[in-house]
Amino acid sequence: MSSLPSAPPSSAPASALHQPQSPTDLFMSFTWLALQGFGGVLGVVQRELVERKRWMTNEEFLEDWAVAQIMPGPNVLNLGVMIGDRHFGLRGALAASAGLLAVPLLVVLALALAYAQYADHPAVGGALRGMGAVAAGLICATGLRLLRAVRRHVMGIALCAVLGVLTFVPIALLHWPLIYVLLSIGGAACVQTYRKLAP
Repeated sequence: MSSLPSAPPSSAPASALHQPQSPTDLFMSFTWLALQGFGGVLGVVQRELVERKRWMTNEEFLEDWAVAQIMPGPNVLNLGVMIGDRHFGLRGALAASAGLLAVPLLVVLALALAYAQYADHPAVGGALRGMGAVAAGLICATGLRLLRAVRRHVMGIALCAVLGVLTFVPIALLHWPLIYVLLSIGGAACVQTYRKLAP
């Protein structure tokens, strides 16, 4: 587990950040995070980890989330493994993973049974469409909050904006496979960032 990425450098003072107190704290925190994630956990993960828990800065979250996205498996589970490993090694990684999976799995099974019973009811269809709109709003709100971290990126806001558009077009409009976008645009962003950071 020690080969996972370490926390990136941050402009925030170390004293402003907190740490999970124990693997149990990680388990409970990630359980609560997962239980809020109806329609996708991205909308709440930044608020919980950065704004409420203060376990990381916006810059750290943005960079860790980028790593979590390119690793195989669910993004938030990858992020949980990285954070858990960073603080408590294998125990922390397992605690965060269990928090994301154990109780939410029971909730999902209960909801699946209920949905099988009432799937044809018009109110159920309306509720699901409403949750989809809420999930989209949460994702947009998270993206806007993360713009603060992008403004301080070493590539500069203009180049970050260009790369954002270049990523949006092939994914949202042209429906390219994600791997092509990651290798081309993501690779170019990594090279440019490395050039800016190189002595």
